[in-house]
Amino acid sequence: MRGDRVILEGFLTENPRLKDVPVWEAYELLLEAYGAGNKILVCGNGGNAADAEHMVGELMKGFKRKRELSPTEKKAFGAAGDEELADKLQQAIPAISLNSQTALCTAIGNDLGYDMVFAQQVYGYGRAGDVLVAMSTSGNSANVVQAAKAARVQGLKVIGITGERKSHLEQYCDICLKMPSSETYRIQEYTLPLYHALCAMLEERAFG
Repeated sequence: MRGDRVILEGFLTENPRLKDVPVWEAYELLLEAYGAGNKILVCGNGGNAADAEHMVGELMKGFKRKRELSPTEKKAFGAAGDEELADKLQQAIPAISLNSQTALCTAIGNDLGYDMVFAQQVYGYGRAGDVLVAMSTSGNSANVVQAAKAARVQGLKVIGITGERKSHLEQYCDICLKMPSSETYRIQEYTLPLYHALCAMLEERAFG
């Protein structure tokens, strides 16, 4: 069995309540974006803001693998006299947490309104073929919904991560991963192993 499938099977064995969540389909969207040279944007509020930064941290450097540079890249650094730098650098899956731009977020919130803090960044960073991972435990967070709307207009794919209830966000998602709970803390507890699995599967396929 292929490595990404093994990771998915392990994830579902450990999290049986998520067996009906379309994890593989979400993974394929992310993999397609990476394979085409596109990037992943991630956003959320509160605990999901922390999740957005956490997910990007797993994507932008080695997660379960070291991800050494290719021989061609190492040779280029070596020719520039930077062998030590080449040994320390790791390959990345390009991703940006839209929560991490403190000055920008506060400027947008002050000038345009807090519901625009992610949509404005999606407009600025997003390109057709990118993927937005939009996290909202309620599925109704105005700033996350606005980001998803902006993403769809610009040709990004949208993966939503929400609770089990019907929501505004799911209307703008290509895939909505509904965690089987309506309790905020429980939704977030399911969300962590979910994006860890997605990151591990991407890493395995890209660098395994």
